[in-house]
Amino acid sequence: MTAVRAVHAYAAVDLGASSGRVMVGRVGPDSLELTEAHRFPNRPMRVPEGLRWDILALYAGVLDGLRAAGAHCDGRLDSVGIDSWAVDYGLLDADGALLGNPVHYRDSRTEGIAEKVWATLPAEELYAATGLQYAPFNTLYQLVAARSTDQLAHARRLLLVPDLLSYWLTGEQGTELTNASTTQLIDPRTRDWSHEVASRLGIDLGLFAPLRQPGDPAGVLRADVLEETGLKGPVPVTAVGSHDTASAVAAVPAGGSQRFAYISTGTWSLAGLELAAPVLTEESRAANFTNELGLDGTVRYLRNIMGLWLLQECVRAWGEPELGALLLDAAEVPALRSVVDAGDEAFLAPGRMPERIAEACRASGQPVPASPAEITRCILDSLALAHRRAVEDAQRLADQPVDVVHIVGGGTRNALLCQLTADACGLPVVAGPTEAAALGNVLVQARAHGLVGDLPAMRRLLIRTQPLTRYEPRGDTARWHEAQVRLTGR
Repeated sequence: MTAVRAVHAYAAVDLGASSGRVMVGRVGPDSLELTEAHRFPNRPMRVPEGLRWDILALYAGVLDGLRAAGAHCDGRLDSVGIDSWAVDYGLLDADGALLGNPVHYRDSRTEGIAEKVWATLPAEELYAATGLQYAPFNTLYQLVAARSTDQLAHARRLLLVPDLLSYWLTGEQGTELTNASTTQLIDPRTRDWSHEVASRLGIDLGLFAPLRQPGDPAGVLRADVLEETGLKGPVPVTAVGSHDTASAVAAVPAGGSQRFAYISTGTWSLAGLELAAPVLTEESRAANFTNELGLDGTVRYLRNIMGLWLLQECVRAWGEPELGALLLDAAEVPALRSVVDAGDEAFLAPGRMPERIAEACRASGQPVPASPAEITRCILDSLALAHRRAVEDAQRLADQPVDVVHIVGGGTRNALLCQLTADACGLPVVAGPTEAAALGNVLVQARAHGLVGDLPAMRRLLIRTQPLTRYEPRGDTARWHEAQVRLTGR
C-alpha cells in the first residue's frame, strides 16, 4: 500500500513590479510553511517605442525558480501556481507566438486615452457597468491606445501576464477571473465579460481565452519544462488568484466573525473591504473605489494608493541607503509636518521622486522637506493618511463598519508605517503575513487538491501558523483629521 504523504509541496510563482520569487509552500493538516527557493530581478526596459517588460527574462527566472524549488523537495511538486501584477498582457499571433514584449503599465501610451473613451462611453456608465476605478493604465485604455497598431491587428490571442507564463509552461490558454476583473471589461455582478462595454468601444472579447476560476486546473508542465527544471512529472499547474492582490487578500488572517479592513502594501497600497456584492454608486465612482473580484464570490472593494513606490524611488535616488537607519531617523522627525496626496498621478512615473515630493509640498504652502529623513517621514505620514481616508471612505460607501485593520505584504516590515496607520485610523492594526500573496497562492493550490477547506478555514490556518504583530493606536486622531482637511479640504 502506498503511504499518503502528510505534507504536500506547492510552488508559488509570485511576480512583482521590481522582482519575482518562486516560493515553496509546504501544507499539512495543521501546518503551513513557506521557503524562498529563488529570487530574480524584474527590470523593465525603455526602448525607442516605449517602456516594456522583459518577459523572456521573467520566464527564465520562473524556470530557474522551479528548478530551485524542485531541489527543496526531491524534484516532486504537487502543483505550481502563478500570480503577478495586474492589467498588462502579451499578444499572440495565429501560431501562438508572442508579438513583442508586453507594454509596461507606466508607459505613456495611455495619456489622454481615457477622455477619448469617455466621449463614447461616459465615465459614469462605464463604472456602473464594470465597477472599476479610473486608472490610466487599465487594460481597457491600453487596448484603445493600441487600436491602430499592426501588433494588435495581427493578434489572435491576448493573455494577461500570469496566464501568458502559464501558457508557456503548459501549452494551455485561459484567463483567470480575479486578474480579468482588473481589465475594466468584467461585470462584477455576473462575474463574466461585459459584452456591452466591449461592443461600444470596439474591443474584441474573442481575443481573450476562456475564463478560469481560482482553483481550476490550468494544465500540466510540458515535457521540455520538466527536462529544463529537473522536476518529476506529472506536475499540474493550478489557476490561483493570479492578481497578486487577490492572493494577498485571501491570506488576510481574519477571524470568521471579525469586521475588518485590509491594506495590501508593497509598491502599491490597496486599501479596502471584502464584500459580498459590488458597490456601483456614483458616489463610489467619485471616490475612485474599485470592485475587483476575489475568491468564493467575494468582491475586493478598494482604493489604489501609490504605496511604497514613493519611498522606493527616493531610496534609489539617494543611492540605496540602509533602510533601517533611515526609518529610525524618520521616526524622530515631527509628525505631519508636511503631507502629499499619495494617490496623485504626478508620482506615477519613475525618476526625481525626492524633488517631486518637495515641489508638491512647496506648491501647497507646507514646509518643504529637505533631508532624506524628512522626506521619508513625509511619505510615511502621507501613506498613513491615505490609508485612513480609504478605510473611512470604504466603510461609509459600503455601509460596513470595521473594528480592525489588517496589513499584509511587504509593508508589514515597516513598523513605523504600521504604527502610523494605527494612529491615523484610530483602530488596531494587525500586521502580517509579509508573504501574503505567496501564501494565498499556495493555499488555493492546496485547497484545489483537498488539503484545505473554504476561505475561513484557510484564514484559520494562517492565524495558527503565521507570526502576526498588533499595533494599538496612540494619541488623538484629531491631528490626523486636521492634516486630512489641510490636504483635501474635507
